[in-house]
Amino acid sequence: MTSASALAPDHASPDGGRGPRHPLDVAHIREDFAFVGAGDRIYLDSGATSQRPSAVLDAERSFVETSYAAVHRGSSEATGSATSAFEDARDDVARFVGAGAGQIVFTENATDALNVVALGLSDASLGLGAPELALKPGDEILLTEAEHHANLIPWQRLALRTGAVLRWAAVDDDGLWGIDDLAAASGPRTRVIAFGHVSNVTGALAPVADVVDLAKTLGAITVLDACQSVPHRPVDLGVLGVDLAAFSGHKMLGPTGIGVLYGRSEILDSLPPARTGGSTITTVTMDAAEFLPAPQRFEAGTQPVSQAVGLGAAVRYLEGLGMDEVLAHEDELAALLVEAVTRVPGVRLFGPRPGADRAAIVSFTVDGVHAHDVGQFLDDRGITLRTGHHCAQPLHRRLGVAATTRASGYVYTTADEIERFGGALAEVRAFFGADR
Repeated sequence: MTSASALAPDHASPDGGRGPRHPLDVAHIREDFAFVGAGDRIYLDSGATSQRPSAVLDAERSFVETSYAAVHRGSSEATGSATSAFEDARDDVARFVGAGAGQIVFTENATDALNVVALGLSDASLGLGAPELALKPGDEILLTEAEHHANLIPWQRLALRTGAVLRWAAVDDDGLWGIDDLAAASGPRTRVIAFGHVSNVTGALAPVADVVDLAKTLGAITVLDACQSVPHRPVDLGVLGVDLAAFSGHKMLGPTGIGVLYGRSEILDSLPPARTGGSTITTVTMDAAEFLPAPQRFEAGTQPVSQAVGLGAAVRYLEGLGMDEVLAHEDELAALLVEAVTRVPGVRLFGPRPGADRAAIVSFTVDGVHAHDVGQFLDDRGITLRTGHHCAQPLHRRLGVAATTRASGYVYTTADEIERFGGALAEVRAFFGADR
């Protein structure tokens, strides 16, 4: 098998330079990632956390060593330099997802970003924000049964606080849902539709345009969990038309401790800030406070400055590779992962069927062997992947399994690694005596 990926030696520079596009050269890319080049270990857990290239590590280290200071505070040269680096990173992220800088809020992670939205809507329902963002008893929050817990539990809490009703579109036996399922679960009182762009379990792609159209007919706002899409495919949030979206730095070659909340400007400027304190205000008295416009109104306290700088470097690295090229590589990885899993007798694949569009994520079970044992067997053979419910217990409950094993690839994953994964997977049932 040949690899699909490549950045040829004369590729556009990972730190943001522009140049002619080439197919990805994975061997060349892997030179930037010490982790995947160390020993003979195969890393197939990028859906949980991606590795970081040297350009990201160097950017963070250089900033901390030469430009580190508080941002948006004081008038010193050091503060100005640090603030410029912080805001340059915001510009980088905004450009990457087709947004304006004022539409990009730095958060702790995507989970935090989704909580910021839910808590803001809760406060709006108390009269602290724009009336059109308020939820009333009997209003409905619509999800799908496939959601990550980060895009479920905050909405459960919002429903409890406001008296709203939580509804969801059910998935089928493969863990999939469609726009007809979502429409059937909606109603005239649907006010929020929150859904994942790409399932972190099945790799299925959501029909975003159809969901946005449905929301517009209902007068509902859309909240997109973009954690598994923004790192892996071209995403223009403005073109998609969603109202709010969240994604994490650590899944897109960046640091932990940094996430992003995107929002349409009119919504962000009307949404009450979930975290309050320094850096968010214009005027404070002993009785009240007035808040800055977005994004600063949401970034209370000391900001994750070095993490933002690292995320900006990650964005420039991905731009250097070219997101169309990243997607083409991952489409091949997805096909190889599906083939590696489905060719093994006694293995059940969840999600889209072979040949259907999907992300480079496969979750599966092995007859007669617990997912954790499958994971341990593969780990002993140098293959790192994920086992468990992947923060999606309702989905696994619907599928009738307590846990699955998940393999996921990224820009540094090779076809040979997936072939070796498939070969090791084929040995699992015999090792545990489950093939008798």
